[in-house]
Amino acid sequence: MNTALWILAAVLAAFFLASGTKKLVQSRQQLVASGYAWTEDFTMPAIKTIGALEILAAVGLIFPALLDIAPILVPLAATGLALIMLGATLVHLRRKEFQIIGLTLALTLLPLALAVTRFGPNSFS
Repeated sequence: MNTALWILAAVLAAFFLASGTKKLVQSRQQLVASGYAWTEDFTMPAIKTIGALEILAAVGLIFPALLDIAPILVPLAATGLALIMLGATLVHLRRKEFQIIGLTLALTLLPLALAVTRFGPNSFS
């Protein structure tokens, strides 16, 4: 089970590192052109904040446990990602972008499952 959780954390970290970096470095026009139409509803500082939070959470999924420095940060980072993605799901529902809801729900439930297992039966302590 521990190996599966590490794999899940690595996949989520890679996804959110890429997604967050994209939000930090690209302009709104570039984001909209690459499928991030929701960015039209947000200010650039809000988009950059979301990107930074995704990057911090991606780092928090791996490095605290890997370096054995405050491994409690792993489930906290996963919880943060679940909350970010819950917000994303609500934004897509409000915008009636139903084709993306399945992905955002999966990206809500996967970090939530990681958080629950790392807080509970497969914690680092």
